[in-house]
Amino acid sequence: MGNIDELVIYRALKDDDVLKNIVEVMNSAEECNDAEKLSEYREKIFSAFHNLIDYAGTYGFEKNLWQNYLTLLLVNNENVFSRACEIRGIENGTLLGLAMHDFLIFRELFAYDFKKIGKIADISLAEMILDYKRVDNAGKAFNKRIRDCICELSCRLDKSKSIAEFAKYIIDFYRRFGVGKLGLHKAFRVAHTEIGAEIVPITNIAHVNLDDLVGYESAKQKLIDNTEAFVNGKKANNCLLFGDAGTGKSSSIKAILNKYYEQGLRIIEIYKYQFQDLNDVIAQIKNRNYKFIIYMDDLSFEEFEVEYKYLKAVIEGGLEKKPENVLIYATSNRRHLIKEDFSDRDGWTGDVHKTDTVQEKLSLASRFGVTIYFGSPDKKQFQNIVRVLAERSGVEMAEEELLVEANRWELNHGGLSGRTAQQFVDYLLGKQ
Repeated sequence: MGNIDELVIYRALKDDDVLKNIVEVMNSAEECNDAEKLSEYREKIFSAFHNLIDYAGTYGFEKNLWQNYLTLLLVNNENVFSRACEIRGIENGTLLGLAMHDFLIFRELFAYDFKKIGKIADISLAEMILDYKRVDNAGKAFNKRIRDCICELSCRLDKSKSIAEFAKYIIDFYRRFGVGKLGLHKAFRVAHTEIGAEIVPITNIAHVNLDDLVGYESAKQKLIDNTEAFVNGKKANNCLLFGDAGTGKSSSIKAILNKYYEQGLRIIEIYKYQFQDLNDVIAQIKNRNYKFIIYMDDLSFEEFEVEYKYLKAVIEGGLEKKPENVLIYATSNRRHLIKEDFSDRDGWTGDVHKTDTVQEKLSLASRFGVTIYFGSPDKKQFQNIVRVLAERSGVEMAEEELLVEANRWELNHGGLSGRTAQQFVDYLLGKQ
C-alpha cells in the first residue's frame, strides 16, 4: 500500500514525517501482533493526528484532513515535473510517464480506508480526522481563495476515476496556480538570514481593484499598458510612480497584482536597507515561469545615503543582465528620488565637477523607463472622489451635507487627496 520509497519525481516527500509515519502504520500495523510494536504504532498515529489537526488550523482545511494533507504535499513540492507544468503545462513525454508512476502511489494513499488506522488507535478519532469541522473560516498560510482551490483539488483527486484523470487535475492546478510558495502566493517580502535572502510569502493582501481608485484614468492606463506588455512576454520598462502623498500610487500597484496574478504576475516587496540582497533574490526567481515585479514603496534617498548607487547597477549597468521576467516598480513622493540641495546647482560646495554630481543623482530616476505622475486632486475632483466612495460604501447622507463635511474634514486631516477622502468616508461609516 503506497510504497513511498519507490517515489521518483516526488522522492523528497518520502522523508516527510507525517506521511512516513502514517504509511508505515498502513503497511504494517494490521498484521502486527507484537504488543510493544503496536504501542509504538499508536504513538505514531496520535502524533500524526496532532500534526494533521495543526495543519488544518494553519491552512484552514476541513473535512478529510488526510487527503487535504496529501494534496498540500503535491501542490507544494517543487520538482522538475511540477516546475515544467507552471503556466504552460505538460501533455506528454518521459517526464509525464515518470510522474504518472508517482501518482499511482499517491492515488493508492487517497483510496486507503483510513478507518483501519482507527482500529489500532481510536476509531472515533479517525472518523473526526475524516470529517473535520474547522472552528472558523480562517487560515494563516494561504489566502481563502487558494485554500478553497486546494480543498477542491483534494475532492477531485479523491473522486478521480483513473490515474489519467488524477494526473490531469494536478497538471491543471500547476498550470493555473503554479507550484510551491512562488506559485501559490501573490506577494512576498524578503528576510535576511545567515545563508542569504529568503523570499517569504505575504498572506494578507488587500483586494484592491483599479476601479476602486477614483480618477487618474490616464495614469492607470499607462501602468496597465506597461504591465500587460510584461506579462505577455513583450518588452516592458521599469516603472516609477511619483507624486503627492495619498494619491493612490501604492494602491495602484496592489491592484495591478490582483488583476494579473492568474497570468503569472508576482510581487516581491523590498526596502532600501535590503538592497544587499537584491542579487540573491533575482538569482532565486530568474529561471521561474512567473513574471516578477520587485516593488519598492516610498523610495527616496537622503544625500548621505549611497544605496542608490547599488540599485543603479542592479537596474541597469552591472555585468549580469537583468532577467526578462523581472521588472522594478517603485513609488516615491520625489520625481528624482535623491534629495538635492540648491548648492548642487548654485554656489560653491567644494565639488569641482558639480555637473557630474547632479547627473549622478538624476541618473537613477532615468533608469525607470516609464514614469507616471499622481498629483493631488483639486477641490472639484476631491468632492467627486468623496461622492463616489460614499455611494459605494452605502453612506446615508444628503450630498450637500456630505460635501460640506468633507471640506471641513480635509482642512484638518491632510488636505486634498484620495487617502483623505477614504479616511473621511471611513469616519462616517464608523459613526453609522
